[in-house]
Amino acid sequence: MTTVVLADDEALLRKAMAALLPMEGDIEVLAEAEDGDTAVRATLKHSPDVLVIDLEMPGTDGLGAVAQIRRDRPGQVILMLTRHARPGVLRKALKLGVQGFVTKSAEPAHIATVIATLHSGRRWIDPDVSALAVIDDCPLTDRELDVLRVTGEGYSVADIAARLHLAQGTVRNYLSSAMQKTQTQTRHEAARYAREHDWL
Repeated sequence: MTTVVLADDEALLRKAMAALLPMEGDIEVLAEAEDGDTAVRATLKHSPDVLVIDLEMPGTDGLGAVAQIRRDRPGQVILMLTRHARPGVLRKALKLGVQGFVTKSAEPAHIATVIATLHSGRRWIDPDVSALAVIDDCPLTDRELDVLRVTGEGYSVADIAARLHLAQGTVRNYLSSAMQKTQTQTRHEAARYAREHDWL
């Protein structure tokens, strides 16, 4: 029996998965969560074999929840569901140790198979998701993406430096480099450009 926590803000989809997954495989759903914060609490409370989590949720998103869970349960097996597998997001998820990536349009039988695959210690990335990673043409470094991501949240250079544990001069250098590579005039334009190109 593979135990699972399901986290998805779309109640209809989450309830359908909770009902169908046990019918498709030897799966027990221990808990459901409608947002990232609830997903963190449910995962730490129930210690499931596999956490199935949506990428985009209100409040703490899927990546934020995974980062929090990793601090307390570094070995937690995670399957991430997404509608839009942006290359930058895929790269960040893999760095956080997410073992599986499946599109939300996948059939329950396929998701159940992937859950079993991950539980056995292997990885799984749906072909259409991995194809996006292969064609990733982002010229920005991970650190440049980090500062643009925080810039997009409206923080000042000083706030960005504090949040990323960097010197303000270093943040300015990353921002300047990102602006040059994106041919933009301001850091906010660079952040917007990166988001429009699905790099963040």
